[in-house]
Amino acid sequence: MIHACSMTSTSSQYRIIAVCTGNICRSPMAELMLAEALAAERLRGAVVDSAGTTAYEAGRPIDPRAARKLAAHSIPSDSHVAREWRAEWFQTRELILALDVDHFGWLQQAAPDRGSLSKIRMLRSFDPAVAGKDPLDQGIEDPWYGGHADFDLTWNLIHAALPGIVAHVRAELAQRGQADGQPGTAGRRVRSIS
Repeated sequence: MIHACSMTSTSSQYRIIAVCTGNICRSPMAELMLAEALAAERLRGAVVDSAGTTAYEAGRPIDPRAARKLAAHSIPSDSHVAREWRAEWFQTRELILALDVDHFGWLQQAAPDRGSLSKIRMLRSFDPAVAGKDPLDQGIEDPWYGGHADFDLTWNLIHAALPGIVAHVRAELAQRGQADGQPGTAGRRVRSIS
């Protein structure tokens, strides 16, 4: 699912994708949380989606524990359907957010060119607490193997990176003349997540 913050044309949108293993826990949480944060900041030129590096869970809904955590913050997730990464997304996404170091490495190996490589970032590289650290120290472990506390931790780690990602997107959109109040923006106002 792609969450758009405006009605701008696809070619002018800043497209972000979050990537984990099966696309049922970490990456859909990141997608939905980031989409909500971008909309709350009225960054209408950005769109967010997610995928998995494998097809293990393709076609399945979000993990119920992830859905419960999102619902506790009034973020719906019932329309999420897991899907596998497609190679053409290296060309059509401006920012590729890896949720853990194995996804980061997988994406780097699969990247077809230097331009694609430059788009790949660890999601937590936007968290000031770990921004300057090695990617090995920026991962979010898979909560699927744990319980509700693991999904709480996943939420907290993603949430800590959101302001940095929002600031990055704001700067990118400003370069394109699409920041709030600029031509080419329109849309609705939504609340911030906390």
